[in-house]
Amino acid sequence: MTTARHGIEALWDPTFNKSTAFSEAEKQALGLVGLVPDVTETLDQQMSRVTMQLGHKTTDLDRYIYLVNLLDHSETLFYRVVMSDPAHFLPIVYDPTIGEACLKFGHIYRQARGMYLSMNRRGKVKEVLENWPQKDVRFICVTDGGRILGLGDLGANGAGIPIGKLQLYTACAGVPPQYLMPMYLDAGTNNEQYLHDPLYLGMRKTRPSKEELFSFVDEFVEAVQEVFPKCCIHFEDWTGVDAVHLLQRYRDKYCVYNDDVQGTAGIVLAGMLSAAKLKGTKLRDETYLFFGAGSAGIGLAGLLCSALVAQGMTLTEAQSRVHMFDLNGLLESTRTDLVDFQIPYAHKHAPTRDFVAAIESIKPTTIIGVSTIGGAFTQKVIEAIAKINERPVVLALSNPTEHAECTAEQAYGWSKGKAIYAAGVPFPPVHLAGQTFLPGQANNFYIFPAIGMAVFATQAKRVTDEMFIEAASAVADQVPPELLKQGLLYPLQANILETEIQTAARVAKLVFDLGLARVDRPADMVAFIRSQVYKPDYRSEA
Repeated sequence: MTTARHGIEALWDPTFNKSTAFSEAEKQALGLVGLVPDVTETLDQQMSRVTMQLGHKTTDLDRYIYLVNLLDHSETLFYRVVMSDPAHFLPIVYDPTIGEACLKFGHIYRQARGMYLSMNRRGKVKEVLENWPQKDVRFICVTDGGRILGLGDLGANGAGIPIGKLQLYTACAGVPPQYLMPMYLDAGTNNEQYLHDPLYLGMRKTRPSKEELFSFVDEFVEAVQEVFPKCCIHFEDWTGVDAVHLLQRYRDKYCVYNDDVQGTAGIVLAGMLSAAKLKGTKLRDETYLFFGAGSAGIGLAGLLCSALVAQGMTLTEAQSRVHMFDLNGLLESTRTDLVDFQIPYAHKHAPTRDFVAAIESIKPTTIIGVSTIGGAFTQKVIEAIAKINERPVVLALSNPTEHAECTAEQAYGWSKGKAIYAAGVPFPPVHLAGQTFLPGQANNFYIFPAIGMAVFATQAKRVTDEMFIEAASAVADQVPPELLKQGLLYPLQANILETEIQTAARVAKLVFDLGLARVDRPADMVAFIRSQVYKPDYRSEA
């Protein structure tokens, strides 16, 4: 019998609290008689009450606030609810609702969750980390709020992102929540609105120089190695240049990855593999044009090129298939404003600021929107790529919804049903000319939680690009053929846990093959992963 928590303290601990589900024996043993209603409900009964109460809410933001409050009081019940119907609940607890929640984070804040590490604590980071109650942390998801979704610099309001991301580790892939730490690394903000908001929860300072920031991140990363030696650091929603350079700085030395660079790349690669399968082609047969050349686009291009090399191309040949377009036009060899990681994709081509002209000249088979510019894929853009392709692939990946480069209805309608389409946010099926098209959601939650489970189970020493390529292939392999024919590029979200168990098993096999595991190799990899999966059930306390 557990006796560490007693009386009212048992109800204050969300990892322990059962509320109305404590048995009579537990109430007696834990001093809870009279502190809770004199009933013993099942989890299913509690879920019915949650469902009813959610039904009374009028907006998804209200439902988000309610569910976060539920998590603050009963972790098990929260995950039982979310995992019972992931297709319904994931858009509420994460994208697209999380965007609105972050914009209002300081105004809807109710209770501390995660860690807040300010640059004012320079030289004391190790001591700050030691304040965390769980001493075996396996994942820290950390943001500086520099580029939240497609919303820009939100500073401390971006703290909602790592909180939500780690919920998906558990809800999608079953990573036990006690090993997860969300963190906001406070480096100030250049957002004038928040600097003058009396309810803003971060430092009221503008952002420091890159040198100062990286020096502080160095201290943080090194302190993590001391305090949590089995921990993987998940960088999330940093500004594009910082995201790429911080990944380069640590990836070969520590267990780190960047979801915006590698996770986005992995899920889009999965969609490309599915699209090629639907068309009867291979990745190496396609030509790609990106609208957006920041961290997400560069990360995707890099992973795509790695996959093309695995299919027999040289790196130079692979890079020649990838073209990029940003706010200043096509990346081409005469541009002098490019950063180091953009240069491999700046090919010889006449300068142009016209995206339609670039399509007509380059003749891509696939266009990928990672621009955060809503509506950037206009009717002329879709008609141009449809004119030169029997089945053009259109990936409008920016989020939240208002930032999508085009909607599913627009892509299918303007292409007269020829487009193979996916977005970064969910869109409903589209009915056109007697056909039903199923737009997929290229959401990172198919990839990073599975990577997380594989890393957790194997205690991997590093995270590599090969692991993301394998995850992408595993996700693409799980799309039902009958749904692929209707244009669906990703597995159904209703089966997300099983999808990610299978994906994690394939990634874990690769971890062992690469010699990066710190545990013994199991005989049955899927059974090994299943044995690690968190199950949202109450344990007996008496």
